[in-house]
Amino acid sequence: MSEKSAPEHYSALVSMYKAAPVNAFYRPEMVVSEGKAEIEIEISEKHFHSAGAVHGSAYFKMLDDAAFFAANSLESEYFVLTTSFTTYLTRPVSSGKLKSVGKVVNSNRSQFIAESVVYDEQGREIGRGNGVFMRGKMRLVDALGYAGKTSLG
Repeated sequence: MSEKSAPEHYSALVSMYKAAPVNAFYRPEMVVSEGKAEIEIEISEKHFHSAGAVHGSAYFKMLDDAAFFAANSLESEYFVLTTSFTTYLTRPVSSGKLKSVGKVVNSNRSQFIAESVVYDEQGREIGRGNGVFMRGKMRLVDALGYAGKTSLG
């Protein structure tokens, strides 16, 4: 880690996540550790499609976010970018708390490959995904919430 210790970096990533405007809608909770991230979201009707179950966008968000933050846990200077992400929706769900777990399965100088799984409240897999992430040009200290930054301007 260049400027922050690993625990400080993980805590700053959680702050950055909480500061993202989109999370005002989803209200997720996240824990980050080395090469791993876990996210929980309490499901409500605002997450539903017209057939009364969780919309695929919520699955994608949970899967991508868990994999993304697992990757960014290993990069302490730059914001990583999702370059591709494949999502599999395996079971519908319409209530309870969802939990996604992401982990880095491969990394090199130019990219991270991470996998994630989202589970329902009974621990059943309801979706999975994998993605490729690369180091971006934006420094983490310039990202909203990472180093105490409070506005996007």
